Amino acid sequence: MRSTGRTVTAVVGAALLIGCVSGPAASKGSAESSGSADPAQSVESSKGDRVLVFSKTAGFRHDSIPEGIAAVKDLGAAGGFAVDATEDGAAFTSHNLARYDAVVFLSTTGDVLNDTQQSAFEGYIKRGGGYVGIHAAADTEYDWEFYGGLAGAYFQSHPAIQPARIEVEDRAHPATSHLGESWNRTDEWYNYRSNPRDRAHILSSLDESSYSGGTMSGDHPIAWCQEYRGGRSFYTGVGHTKESFADPALRQHLLGGIRWATGAEQADCRPENGYTPLFDGTAESLSDWKQAGPGSFSLSDDGTLTSSGGLGMLWYAGGDDSNSGFGSYSLKLDWKMASASGDDNSGVFVGFPASDDPWSAVNNGYEIQIDATDAPDRTTGSVYSFKSADLKKRDRALNPPGKWNTYEIRVEGERLRVWLNGVKINDFTNTDPVRSLRDGHIGIQNHGAEDQVSFRDIRVKELPARSAAQGD
Repeated sequence: MRSTGRTVTAVVGAALLIGCVSGPAASKGSAESSGSADPAQSVESSKGDRVLVFSKTAGFRHDSIPEGIAAVKDLGAAGGFAVDATEDGAAFTSHNLARYDAVVFLSTTGDVLNDTQQSAFEGYIKRGGGYVGIHAAADTEYDWEFYGGLAGAYFQSHPAIQPARIEVEDRAHPATSHLGESWNRTDEWYNYRSNPRDRAHILSSLDESSYSGGTMSGDHPIAWCQEYRGGRSFYTGVGHTKESFADPALRQHLLGGIRWATGAEQADCRPENGYTPLFDGTAESLSDWKQAGPGSFSLSDDGTLTSSGGLGMLWYAGGDDSNSGFGSYSLKLDWKMASASGDDNSGVFVGFPASDDPWSAVNNGYEIQIDATDAPDRTTGSVYSFKSADLKKRDRALNPPGKWNTYEIRVEGERLRVWLNGVKINDFTNTDPVRSLRDGHIGIQNHGAEDQVSFRDIRVKELPARSAAQGD
């Protein structure tokens, strides 16, 4: 990631932050499927993933549907997945749907599937299928409860086509990781009958002050994802106009959503509410952080913090002089490795006392490792040198180097749990009397000149104290 002159000198000391080893895991690739889905029309692919685009309408018909189909076919040709397109509900049989890694509802409207076809699609989702809803997919099947939950929200109304500003809430998901903190574009902006925030993970929302006609009281999600009844669901409200599908940013947005829905890339799509930013991408937010040891972290214009030099650690001291740590909390942060091998040593430290000496974190706290090239107890997701992650779950959840990942590190009492892209991969309880997780600080490692790891959106939610024996 290109860094600018906004460089934060990282005093980050000679911590023993050595790194990880089991070759970097790859995301899912589905089994090879072949043949054409009559009545759909096929585009060949060298990879195994296959996507069905469904654009049947029983109400208003968008004239951008042909452009949308062409765009998805282009994305498939470039991205290594086959694309079939149909407007025939007869394609919705259990046998035929089993051929697809995801089904794209492209501006469908009204009642487009009969009861038998609906049942087949429900079974497909429950067996792990993917759903991608584009624009008027929210204006579809109002009397089908399962579909309403899958889409996340139903269409209510829209003002005239006009420019608006989208605020990007999740910059780790593959559908939004290419965007800045805001995205300005012209489209037809839907109002929805309900707010999906409590049941889906919001990727972006509309700034209602940037346009006229928003009716969602200032909290206006426009793209989201969720795990739903065994399957994956991604929805975006953009894509009304023909011009939309020629926009490279929108194409990348759709590609990321499709790749997540097929399982080709991973992300944390659990609902997320109540977190307070500790680092929000601004230099101002770094004023509450302190650095110990040599090296530096550079802050780029897109709000990404990247390590250089080291050894050392950047740690959160808080906004006052008390240097108070955290007790029970959920810490989330987004990170990615730069090297193709995954051999970029870094980690996240928790549970250490305030100190300008990074050895304080090594000797008194715990490190959750990032580097993907070391022994099992020292590789991605491990509690470094204490407990390996569940490697099978870790490998399925981990995105490769160059792609963003999300950690949730949850500390309650002496219990520490780690989620990678929404999948729990480690559960560790401290029994060392020299160490304690009950009150401590958090930090990110700055390991050495050859190790470049980037971080975004570090946020925390304090939790009520409870015993470590309690469940998830």
